[in-house]
Amino acid sequence: MNRVVADFTASATRDKDIRLKDLRGQNVVLYFYPKDSTPGCTTEGRDFASLHNKFRRQKTVILGVSRDSVASHEKFRAKQEFPFDLISDPDEKLCKAFDVIHEKSLYGRKFMGIVRSTFLIDKDGKLREEWRKVKVKGHAEAVLDAVKNL
Repeated sequence: MNRVVADFTASATRDKDIRLKDLRGQNVVLYFYPKDSTPGCTTEGRDFASLHNKFRRQKTVILGVSRDSVASHEKFRAKQEFPFDLISDPDEKLCKAFDVIHEKSLYGRKFMGIVRSTFLIDKDGKLREEWRKVKVKGHAEAVLDAVKNL
């Protein structure tokens, strides 16, 4: 770990273009999830939202990422009242950069999809921690603990 994460620019909710370089000086939690408004993704987002103020006190920005459109993200964010932005990655540029697209299986059908993963980038833009094949329960708390230990 400790490699510098390549700069990226991505479209997000609230009409934002998020640029990693612009977030220097703050930690960034980038969490990738399969799909808006599905049970696990809703729970994960709510968990991060419930700890949002604690992350902010640690000078940490939370960003959710999936392949859903910005319009879909806007609805999801508004309905769940997420206090953070969601990045739309329809061309999978960010997903591929973080290697989160893998073969998955659902009801015997195989397909390529986002494997739930989270990355902690420090204030200098270095990758400090990564979680792959995330189980939602307790995950947001584990990420907050890692932020506190930076």
